[in-house]
Amino acid sequence: MRILAVLAATALMAVPAFAADHTVTIKDMKFAPAALTIAAGDTVTFVNQDSAPHTATAQGAFDTGPMNPGQGVKLTFSAPGDFAYICAIHPSMKGNIKVQ
Repeated sequence: MRILAVLAATALMAVPAFAADHTVTIKDMKFAPAALTIAAGDTVTFVNQDSAPHTATAQGAFDTGPMNPGQGVKLTFSAPGDFAYICAIHPSMKGNIKVQ
């Protein structure tokens, strides 16, 4: 019985944490979701499903560069922080990623 408890505890400790993948869709001149909370190490894929080119740009933090319709860019967020971003082509488009 005691051996089973030790094995079960060891198995629980050996389970690695996996990074998650998230998607932000760009459509109708909006980021969806506009606000996203993720863990450090997670990735976010920005996918442009709109009819115009767009960016996801957080000054000094990240910039996808122009994404044409149908294109996407995958970014990994390795450090905690709060990242407000815009589309550099259409600055009225705004989003936020909070990395915990």
